[in-house]
Amino acid sequence: MSFSVDNNILTGNWKQYTVMHKDREVAVVREDGTCSIYSQEFMPYNLYLSEENDIDSRLNNLTNFYYWCSSRILTLDRKYSKEILNSIGAKQAVTDKDRAMISVSCLCLCLTDVFWVRPYGEKKQFGDVSLYRHSLSDVFIDVSLCGKNITLQNAELLTANDVAGDVSVMGVSPKAWKREKDGIFLLKNGDRRDVEAEILASKIASCFKVDSVDYELSFFDNKAVSKSRIITSEEKSIVSIEQVELYCANNELNRDEFVINKDEYSYHMMNLIDYLTGNTDRHWGNWGFFVDNNTNKIGKLHPLMDFNKSFQAYDSLEGALCLTKGKKESQFEAARAAVKTVGLNMVKNIEPEWFDNKERYSMFCDRLKAVM
Repeated sequence: MSFSVDNNILTGNWKQYTVMHKDREVAVVREDGTCSIYSQEFMPYNLYLSEENDIDSRLNNLTNFYYWCSSRILTLDRKYSKEILNSIGAKQAVTDKDRAMISVSCLCLCLTDVFWVRPYGEKKQFGDVSLYRHSLSDVFIDVSLCGKNITLQNAELLTANDVAGDVSVMGVSPKAWKREKDGIFLLKNGDRRDVEAEILASKIASCFKVDSVDYELSFFDNKAVSKSRIITSEEKSIVSIEQVELYCANNELNRDEFVINKDEYSYHMMNLIDYLTGNTDRHWGNWGFFVDNNTNKIGKLHPLMDFNKSFQAYDSLEGALCLTKGKKESQFEAARAAVKTVGLNMVKNIEPEWFDNKERYSMFCDRLKAVM
C-alpha cells in the first residue's frame, strides 16, 4: 500500500504526541493543549511550551506545537511543492495546523536534526525511523527535483521515510536528497545560471579561510544540478538563525550579541564572502549553527551554503542590503567591517578562467580591492 497522509491526523483526531530527541522523551503535547516537559535542556530551540494549565497557556502550546511541526515541512513557494504534496495525498496545506499534521504523518523527521514526534501508543525507537539509516530511495527524486507525476508502481514503493527527507527540505529551489555509496548528497535543480553561480561561488569561498559547503556540477535526468554532501549526522545537527531568534526572544537574549559571542569569526567571514560573490539570498533559513546532539548545545556557525543566487546586484561596488544584520547596512559596509575585525584571510588565488565572462571577473576584482 502506498504512503499517504493519515486522514485521522488531518482532521485533528489525535490524543497526544511526544516530542523526541533521538530516544529521549522531551515533552508531551496533548489534544487539550496541556503538556508535560521532561527534558527542558533538550527542547527544540524554536519550540516553547508551558506546563501552566490556564486556557491561554494551553492555546499557546497548541499554536507553538503546530508552528514547530509546520516549520519542518516545505513551504508552498517551493517549486514543485504542489506536486510533492499531491503525490502523498496532502492537497490542503495552507494553515500551520494543516502543514503540521502533514509533517506529523512523516513523524516530523528531517535531515537537519534528530528531533521527531512519536504518536500516542507508538513504541518505535529512533533507530527504527532515523532518516540517516532508513530513507532516500530514488523513487521520490523525480517528484522533488523535476516535478514529475509519480507512477502507480513507484507509489506502491513509497514509505513515510522516503517522503520525509524531501518533504522537509526548505528553500524555494527544487531539490532532493540522494543516498550514494559514500554518503548522502543534496541535488539542487534550477536554471543553468543558478547552478553555475552556486558552483563558482563555492570555488571562491574555498579560497578563503572559512568553512563552506563544496558544490560540484552533476546531472539528473540530463539536467545540470549542483551536488553537495550532507553536513549533518546523528551526532551533529544544525539550527537556523530563525530558530535562534525565537530562542533568544523567549529567553530575553540579544540575537546579535548571541551570534557574535558564539562565533564572531565565521559570522564576519560569511558577510565578506556574500559580498564578494554577490549572494543576495542569505535569508534567516540558510545560515545558523551546529548543535551537538549529545548535549543539544549550540556550537559554531555551520559551513556557508546556498550560493545559487550569487552574482546578483553585481553591477556596483555597494551590493545589496546585508540580510544578516540587525540594522540596515549594505553588503559592502558589512564586508569592510568584516575585514577590519577578522582580516581578509585569503589562502588561495582565484583563477580568472573560473568566470564565464570578463565583466563578472572584473567586478569580483574590484570588490576584493575595495575591502582590502
